[in-house]
Amino acid sequence: MDAKQFVANWKAEKDRFLQYLNEPGSLAAKQLSALHLSEFQARQFPQLLDTILTDVMYTLLLGLDGCASIGGDQQAYSIRDEDGNLISDIETEAYEQFHAGA
Repeated sequence: MDAKQFVANWKAEKDRFLQYLNEPGSLAAKQLSALHLSEFQARQFPQLLDTILTDVMYTLLLGLDGCASIGGDQQAYSIRDEDGNLISDIETEAYEQFHAGA
């Protein structure tokens, strides 16, 4: 696995989290419905959540790459796939997938 696939997997996870809002019967959908948001607010909420999840996952990926702190502690980590291949340059790929196309 390379950085492109590693980051793409995280982005796919973020997209799955956002889908929970639209799944009838899901806890997220029930909680969203219980808020009784106006039509405008109901359209804005998923966009807000998308922004938050993007920032969280981008920061997490940069933290794993050693380019940002995690809990106030910044250090480099070695991320390897199950074959032992080093996944490097996560920062560049994270920017491309989470921000450049936005």
